[in-house]
Amino acid sequence: MYRVRVRSVPPVVLALRRFPNPRLTGIGAGLFAALTMFVLACVDRLLFDSSELVYGLLFLPVSALTALWVRPADLVTAPISVPIAFAVGVFPISGGSEGLGGQIMGLVTALAVHAGWLYGGTLIAGLIASVRKVRQMRARRRYVLAQGRGGAPAPASERAPRSAAASAAAAAKPVRAGAGGAGAAGAVTRRPQRP
Repeated sequence: MYRVRVRSVPPVVLALRRFPNPRLTGIGAGLFAALTMFVLACVDRLLFDSSELVYGLLFLPVSALTALWVRPADLVTAPISVPIAFAVGVFPISGGSEGLGGQIMGLVTALAVHAGWLYGGTLIAGLIASVRKVRQMRARRRYVLAQGRGGAPAPASERAPRSAAASAAAAAKPVRAGAGGAGAAGAVTRRPQRP
């Protein structure tokens, strides 16, 4: 008797499989990231007094989720929408002074101070999107190769009996009386084409 070895799946993989796996469009992924970062920044402002560390640490998993949840056709949008979401989210914790000019200066200063987190999240999103694209291209190549093997023409040895059987079946068809000569002559002679 043979024993079948069944590989056990690690609990981490099982937990990840239970995790939701939506497929967002490029615009949907951008909106998800921007709204999530804005809400997280408001929570950071209320609970942690606009902590830069908390905001940056929350930005990294949002970047990863954005790159994981965007659909394969829109993978290029993940590294683009993540920095925009960072800028949208940093607005509540920027701490600018009164007036439009003061708010803009506070936003620019916050973006400059948090540049490390911004680059880190963008790098994570870019790496995840690149790995997903490479895996998609490999799967497509395997599919094309499998289709090429399955759709290959049959060898000549297999085609020959079929053509002999087809010609035997055509010879065995009954011919109507009076139609044999005209049909044969019509098949041989061709009508001249008009210019």
